Amino acid sequence: MATTYANEVAGFGTTPNTKVDGGIHGGRLHRFRASFTMASQASGDDIVLAKIPAGYRFAFGILNASATMGASATVAIGISGSTGKYRAAAVFTAAAPTLFGVNTAADDDALTAEETVLLTVGTAALPSSGTAYVDLYYSAP
Repeated sequence: MATTYANEVAGFGTTPNTKVDGGIHGGRLHRFRASFTMASQASGDDIVLAKIPAGYRFAFGILNASATMGASATVAIGISGSTGKYRAAAVFTAAAPTLFGVNTAADDDALTAEETVLLTVGTAALPSSGTAYVDLYYSAP
């Protein structure tokens, strides 16, 4: 039977074995928690969630809120110039933990410089009350 190695561990199938990137395989997962009170933040407003150090790689995120963000307000999670880098603009109507992360961010190389992650409000204002939580998970060796 044939053996196929995942891209990240292809070095396991060579002689001698080559070491894999610790930021991807066997690295430590770091959580960056951000919470904020919803107070009718307007379309186009940014909420700073975290500053991620150079060398980290995005894994996934979790968005949670004590109340829905309404049927028309959209939120995107990303950086200046790429507001949907980690979560494309979309409504968030669940008052329950929801995973997010886009494939194009999950396969990125490690950050080469510190990155400020933003939640950008779009389409309509956020509700006038409630608390939102965003957990960002990154791996690093």
